This record gives sequence, structure tokens and C-alpha cells, in this order.
Amino acid sequence: MSLELFAIIFLLLMFVIGAIFPINIGVLGFVAAFIIGTMVSGLDLDTIFAGYPADLFVLLAGITYMFAIVQKTGTIDLIANWGLKLVRGNLGLIPWVVFFLGTALASIGTSAIALASILAPIVLRLAYRYNINALMMGVMLIIGITGGAFSPLNLFGIIVSGVMETRALDHQEVILFLNTFLFCFLIGLIVYISMGGLKLFRSSTSEVQLRMAATVEADAEGDLKDVKLNWQRTFTLLAIAVLIVLALVLKLNMGFCAFMIGLVLAFMTPKIQSEVIKSMPWPAILMVTGIVTYVSVLEEIGALQYMTDVIASLNNSYLASLVASYTGGIISSFASTTGFLSAIIPLATPILQDPAVSSTGVIAAISVSSSVVDLSPFSTNGALLLSNARPEDERSYFRQLLVMAGLFVLVAPLVAWLLFVVIGTPWG
Repeated sequence: MSLELFAIIFLLLMFVIGAIFPINIGVLGFVAAFIIGTMVSGLDLDTIFAGYPADLFVLLAGITYMFAIVQKTGTIDLIANWGLKLVRGNLGLIPWVVFFLGTALASIGTSAIALASILAPIVLRLAYRYNINALMMGVMLIIGITGGAFSPLNLFGIIVSGVMETRALDHQEVILFLNTFLFCFLIGLIVYISMGGLKLFRSSTSEVQLRMAATVEADAEGDLKDVKLNWQRTFTLLAIAVLIVLALVLKLNMGFCAFMIGLVLAFMTPKIQSEVIKSMPWPAILMVTGIVTYVSVLEEIGALQYMTDVIASLNNSYLASLVASYTGGIISSFASTTGFLSAIIPLATPILQDPAVSSTGVIAAISVSSSVVDLSPFSTNGALLLSNARPEDERSYFRQLLVMAGLFVLVAPLVAWLLFVVIGTPWG
């Protein structure tokens, strides 16, 4: 057995161990990175340390720190009230508001990670407050964002178009956007129905009011009162707006911006700071950074390249496109979707040049397969969802995300391949 194959199998084994034993998989990732990286592969420690995702740590820690303050001040509860008023108390519409909000903002060029960073805390808080399935809400958010991520204005769409143009390959930007959006909408519809979304329409006005009344805060005297706008929440709302401007308009690092804004809010709310630090999802941050560090070792020893090389060895374009789609689903659930899209298209050039298959269809199948798995807890967007789960639900939510990502890895590439490559869409 080659070292590359052994390292990939060990990665899968880590998930099994983490599912059976109450051990943080991040610890397994760090240990595996050290043993396989240095003792087996001969990498030096500087290479291992270079693989630690410092940027991801700053993003996760910064966002969760800032939004822990936002939550402790009751601002997210306030936003939740406004969200319910927007849909006139109809809980069944909330998941679709989340889906289309993600799609609309992504389609105009907003970064998928930036959207997940800002919306995940609010979306999950809505789910917990109104007893909506938190997994469904998280999936609807990420799938909605993915539905707009291949717009000609978004990074994913720009990368695909750029690589295709560089290789002088036939490509239709609008068709790719349409294909990915419709596929994500279909997934969203299936998820919504299968996870009880239709049942939310049965919630009467009185039931909604009871849920709203059940989520209140205590004032200084211990009496209960509704969550209303006050000066602290006003400044906190402004802080969220400032984060959006700094990160999305001025393109500054969102993690550091969140720390900076969080620091300002901390001076305004000194009494809750000890609780804020305690409420941050440190186990989730440890888990994600440990796994990503191990994945970087896999990249260094050529394990990920080993998987993509399998594609080049196939002579059947239809079969090769299916393998490429599955490779995208598997690798992107642990690694960067952006990086994978940049790498897989050049490797898939022989398939795309074959007149027997639609290059637009092949690209759509690979793109969808590589992006819908971003809800994996080991992908950045999935990690952002996990980091905003309630502490008591963290382990179960991790398993739910992992199972959902596994289902997407198994089913999405096959369905996308059949729809876009084998059958083909009427518009291209």
C-alpha cells in the first residue's frame, strides 16, 4: 500500500474513532500530522506548522467572539423578532428567506465565507428560538449561498471562467450559474420537505406567540420583559453593519475586523466578558484547525494529487467526469473548494475537449459536486455553522453535519452527472 493511500485511509479512520469515542478529532488531526508528516514522510516541523490554518483560526475565533457579545446583549433575539415580523409570524417561510437571502447576496459577488460568517449566528439563533430544525436552517443557508456562488460576479464563477478561458475551452457563464442555482434549489426543496419544513406552516399565531414569550430576558430586578431596542443593541447593530462594510466593501480580513469590533463592544459590556470567552466554541475551533493541519500534510505528501491523478488515467470521458465529480465532493468536504476548482479544471481538460460530452455540463457537475459539500464541519462554512451551535448540541450537530455532508458526497455527484452530463439540460 502506498503512503498516499494509507494517509487517506487513516483520515477516514479518524472520523470513525471520533464517532465512537468522545475524543476531539482535532487532537487526532494534530497527532496524525506529526506522526505521518515527520516520522513517516520525513517532513520538517516548519512544514507542519506552515500547514496550520492561522487564517481560519482568526476567522472562527474572531467571528464567534464578536457574535458571542452580540448574543449576550440580546441583539440576535431582537433580530429574530424582526425576522418573524417580516414573514408575519409564518415560521414555514423563514427557511426560504434564509435560502434566497444567501443566494441573492452571493450572486452579486459577496464571498461565501463572509456570508456564512455573518448569517450563521443569526440563522441558528432563529432556529433555536422558534424551535425550527437547526440542521435544516444551516443546510438551507449554505445551499442558498452555493446557489449564488457561481454567478459571474462571485469568486467561484470567476475562477471557473478564468481557467476555462485560459485553456481556450467552451464555457457559458450564465448557463453554469443557472445550472448550479436550480440544482441547489432542488436540494433545498428536498431538505425542506424531508426535515419537516411543511409542518411549520401548521404553527398557529398563538403557538408562535407562546414561543416568543418563552424567550425573554430578565431585568435587573429579576422580572421578565420582552427583548426591545436599547442603546447597547443599537450600537451592536451598528457594529454588525460596520463589519459588513469593512469585510465586504473594503475587503479587509473579516476575522481581524471581528476582533477589533468585538474589542470595542467589550469596553461597552465589561460585565459579560468572562461569560463571552467561556461561550466561545473552543472544541469546534480545535477540531477544525487540527483536521485542516492534517489535510495540509496530505497535500505535502501528494495524497490529494494521488486522488486527482486517477481521473487522468481513465479513457472514458463519461466515466472520467463522474470520477472527477466524486473527487470534487470528497476533497472539497475537507479542503478549499476554491483551490480545488483551480486544480481540477486543468486536470479535466482531456474530458472537456472531448466533443462527445458537453463541457458546460461537465463543469456544472464538477462545480456542484465540489461546492454543495461545503456544509461539512471540516469545511470553512460548515465549521462556521458548528461554531454557532449551542454548546449542549455541539457534538450532535457535528454528527448531523457530517452525516449530511456524507449523503451529499454520495448522492450529489451522481445526480449532477446524470442531469448535466448524461441527460443534459435543454438550455446547454
